Amino acid sequence: MKTALFVYGGWEGHQPRQSAELFAAILRGDGFQVELSDTLDTYLDTEKMRALSLVVPTWTMGTITREQERGLLDAIASGVGVAGWHGTMGDSFRNATEYQFMVGGQWVAHPGNIIEYSVHIANHDDPITAGLSDFTMHSEQYYMHVDPSNEVLATTTFSGAHGGVPWIAGTVIPVVWKRRWGQGRVFYSSLGHVTADFEVPEACEIMRRGMHWASR
Repeated sequence: MKTALFVYGGWEGHQPRQSAELFAAILRGDGFQVELSDTLDTYLDTEKMRALSLVVPTWTMGTITREQERGLLDAIASGVGVAGWHGTMGDSFRNATEYQFMVGGQWVAHPGNIIEYSVHIANHDDPITAGLSDFTMHSEQYYMHVDPSNEVLATTTFSGAHGGVPWIAGTVIPVVWKRRWGQGRVFYSSLGHVTADFEVPEACEIMRRGMHWASR
């Protein structure tokens, strides 16, 4: 049986516990054995971490110790998959640059805050996005600094009409990508500011498929 660990906490505005519980239930329904933890010290248990199929970090704007970060990154490098969404993975630890290197990106802005925007499926052949069409979100449109080595599956284009930054008009930013960290698979989606965002079927299905792809 595949095993998944959700480690949730940090800024409550992203509803870390609620969103972790949503996807924990989905994975349980898919046959995973799932555990939820509200402490980063879980990453210090080397034996436990390396036995996992998947870890889902669900933590925003927190602080991670070098030992906690090392425990997480070493587990992923050994082959444990990692998957996450929005700021609960892409804006977790602003001073932890190696963690950001693993993720493949870091949030820097969401001009206009909650707006209507489109998500473009950039790769229709990948199993994570196969069969899905472009769709619309009413949420935060994440402008991110991203690693050019990412395999991009979906993007969004900024209009420049929001947030007083007209110079970004026409800028295309990745929304969904996958990559590797050592032997581990890394999946990220910038969708999911709050749990209700996953009521958009495509946003939820992309995350579900991404977790399956990442898990070993």
